[in-house]
Amino acid sequence: QNATLNQQEFNKAFVLMQYYGYLRRNPYDSPELTLDYQGYNFWLGKLNTFNGNYVNAEMVKAFISSDEYRHRFGP
Repeated sequence: QNATLNQQEFNKAFVLMQYYGYLRRNPYDSPELTLDYQGYNFWLGKLNTFNGNYVNAEMVKAFISSDEYRHRFGP
């Protein structure tokens, strides 16, 4: 398999999993203001920049410290 393709597909799936897992929504659902995957594309780009290293990308940290997550699941 092509390692680059594999990483790209993994990163796409990983970002989707964060939306579903932490926010319980599709990336284009409200409160996404533009409804054009702007948030999804931001996180995918950041994850790609860090070669799939979500810790260094601070992705999970951002999801669990977001206002949306805290309003949904408590303090």
